Amino acid sequence: MEIKEIMNNITNFFEENLAPPHKITAVEKAEEGGFRATVEVIEEKEYMKRYAKDEMLGTYDVHLNEDKEVTSFKRLDIRFRSRIET
Repeated sequence: MEIKEIMNNITNFFEENLAPPHKITAVEKAEEGGFRATVEVIEEKEYMKRYAKDEMLGTYDVHLNEDKEVTSFKRLDIRFRSRIET
């Protein structure tokens, strides 16, 4: 299944280069070709635990090419995990 392969590639990329994804909230075909995804990552988990702070959750926009390989990513937002979206 194509989406499972994309999600696995994103997970592997983030585990190797940034941090394990918390959630992959969207995967869609990009208008310019390839795919786009939205990924949530818990930022600096150990640091936040050490100082008894709420975890920070980063939201990333991820671009993949036609071969389902991550070609770029950009953090769109960072927030406390407990903050309710409005």
